[in-house]
Amino acid sequence: MATFTDPLVFDPALIHRFDINGPRYTSYPTADRFGPEFDADAYRRRLELRRDNPQDRRPFSLYFHLPFCTTICYYCACNKIITKDHGRSAKYLKYLGRELALQTSYLDSEDNAVEQLHWGGGTPTFLSHEEMRQLMDMTRRHFRLLEGGEYSIEVDPRKVDRATVDLLAELGFNRMSLGVQDFDETVQKAVNRIQSEDETFAVIDAARANGFKSISIDLIYGLPKQSVEGFDRTLDRVLSVSPDRLSIYNYAHLPTLFKPQRRILDVDLPSPDGRLHILSLAIDKLMSAGYVFIGMDHFAKPDDELAVAQRAGRLHRNFQGYSTHSDCDMLSFGITSIGKVGATYSQNVKTLDEYYDRLDNGILPVFRGIELTPDDVIRRAIIQSLMCHFELSFAAFEKTYGIDFARYFATELADLEEMGRAGLLRIEPGRIVVLSPGRMLVRAISMVFDARLRANRPQNRYSKVI
Repeated sequence: MATFTDPLVFDPALIHRFDINGPRYTSYPTADRFGPEFDADAYRRRLELRRDNPQDRRPFSLYFHLPFCTTICYYCACNKIITKDHGRSAKYLKYLGRELALQTSYLDSEDNAVEQLHWGGGTPTFLSHEEMRQLMDMTRRHFRLLEGGEYSIEVDPRKVDRATVDLLAELGFNRMSLGVQDFDETVQKAVNRIQSEDETFAVIDAARANGFKSISIDLIYGLPKQSVEGFDRTLDRVLSVSPDRLSIYNYAHLPTLFKPQRRILDVDLPSPDGRLHILSLAIDKLMSAGYVFIGMDHFAKPDDELAVAQRAGRLHRNFQGYSTHSDCDMLSFGITSIGKVGATYSQNVKTLDEYYDRLDNGILPVFRGIELTPDDVIRRAIIQSLMCHFELSFAAFEKTYGIDFARYFATELADLEEMGRAGLLRIEPGRIVVLSPGRMLVRAISMVFDARLRANRPQNRYSKVI
């Protein structure tokens, strides 16, 4: 069993050696493998299959994509719509209601238990208070949010006051993620996101006063004008308010894919060594402050649900990142949102016009997806095990899937030998264990089991693993 309290080893030489471009594995197969052959009809049939086979039902996780922002952050790679016109969000909510009704029309009316709900964006708090009430009311008309569930929202502290946090608690939210990125004013100007410490910490105080169970802060390293000294000050300020979780994301500069990033000059970005120094500083500070490394870019206090779930072997990874709810089917609503039902993934259309047109015609707004093969299902479970628990047992996979693990994955095990010699992992009789120096590079380790990437490796579409 992996020991999650072991010190996290940050070895720059190993990182330089194995820091390749690769997926984040919020799904396997990854979203770039979805295709138009899995369309609205295929998704409808999958919902009906769930309806007709009660023994296969899992609790639901719900995701709502709320794409509106009033200003643009230059680093952002999310699907968003920049506007100050609340008429656009009012129309969007009307169509979210239509999609809720349409998706649930293919389900058993008693099949409505929800363990997890998330509003993401964009900026969910772009919505007015009345619009927030409206969306939650529509949701509760179709679903039953279970007591003790995980109900989370992404918050931009620049757009939230105490009354908004009070309302979020009233609506049932109990977890909150706040975007900070960096408190350094020079960095904030370079990415067009001016955000004070006072307004950020006021939201955290309000959330705690309202009994939120978990508060997470998102930071980004590798931004323009960023320095070790400036990020050190940001970390000190963030740690002073003791968030339950922290995410330290790697800024992926892909201006050919994301137009807002073209306003960021390459010359303003930290050097590769500078990025590593910033990340190394962050890891040292967080580990010294008592945080546990969950995986990739996530840290949590030892008593946080993520850390508890990881120690118990219950941690999961989905499109919202690490999660404690591993057995849910995910229904997703709104443009670009991705859902998972059974052994399928589906994604909605990307533009408002397409979304509205399909719903006007009573058609589910799914435009692509994938039905997993038996091999996909096995590999998904392997990648989940590595990403969440840093180990896997051959016997468990042999029992569950009826395979001879060493024979089935002979090529992959051979490919892992170099990483084994480098000290990233250990291949033992009957299991693989990711060692402390390899935990930062678990994406690279997981890529060895990605058969679709092995067959076709256009890796430049992905960010660096570190």
